[in-house]
Amino acid sequence: MTEARVALDHFLIGELTTPVDSRLSALVTHILGPARPLGVLFYGSGLRKFDPDGLFDFYVVLKNLSDWPGSPLAKLGNRILPPNVFYAEHENDGQVLRAKVAVLTLSQFRAGVTPRSDDTTLWARFCQPVRLVWVRDPQAADAILSVIRTCVTTAAGWAARLEQGAHLPEQWWEALFRQTYRAELRVERSGRGSVIMHGQKARYAALTRLAWQNAHLDFDEMGESLAPRLTNAQRLRAARRWKHMASRGRWKNIARLVKAAFTFRNGAAYLAWKIERHSGFDLALSPFEARHPLICLPVLLWRARSVFIRGMRG
Repeated sequence: MTEARVALDHFLIGELTTPVDSRLSALVTHILGPARPLGVLFYGSGLRKFDPDGLFDFYVVLKNLSDWPGSPLAKLGNRILPPNVFYAEHENDGQVLRAKVAVLTLSQFRAGVTPRSDDTTLWARFCQPVRLVWVRDPQAADAILSVIRTCVTTAAGWAARLEQGAHLPEQWWEALFRQTYRAELRVERSGRGSVIMHGQKARYAALTRLAWQNAHLDFDEMGESLAPRLTNAQRLRAARRWKHMASRGRWKNIARLVKAAFTFRNGAAYLAWKIERHSGFDLALSPFEARHPLICLPVLLWRARSVFIRGMRG
């Protein structure tokens, strides 16, 4: 094991094991129920700033798809185009916390984060700060750490190849996130990369050096700026590869949206919460509507439209 890898692992272990709010631990316990996956990762805006009225993002990592409850259709969807996503909420001490939960296997996770992957969905998220909020055993923790290490190394490698010159570490990452947003067809406000970087400049400065060293990528330091040593041929190959990835990635994310219409558990409850949060109106889902959102979709959309029209008139 190289010195760079040891240092990178030490850094990531510190992040993964940083405690989170106890209310989130209760939420995760509710989400898992009797299931015992390999681990649960917490990431996203809810990690950057705890907002009890927001939506918390979790990834459940399984050894096998059979380790998680679901219909045959849902399991097939997760096998073909992971991850499956569902909405969950849990009341704790009179406060309701809400979560968006993605589920995939460790092998799917590994395959999606290597530099050879044609999808940015996973490594672009998990090169950012993340917490391992539930883990089965030390062996599972080591396996998940290995995947997170690959996420950071893959992301840093692409950052080096998609830009030229000498830049501050955070500028390499901001440019990378702009590229991944376009590749994923994500609608983000201008400067979203700066929001992710807020308060994290020291983190990304340390990670850039460690990840490039771990990838055996040489670079020059010019004051606080860094310049990777790459040839024009290497950059041209990377640009062609990225164009191919971005094209496939856009279609994959469109396919995931279509798939979610059939596999997104509790989707009606999620829709009702979003409408209530933004308009103050309760859709008042019936038990049947909550269980069968696709069948009831025309009624729900009509009800939501009525809410919108009343809001405009008000």
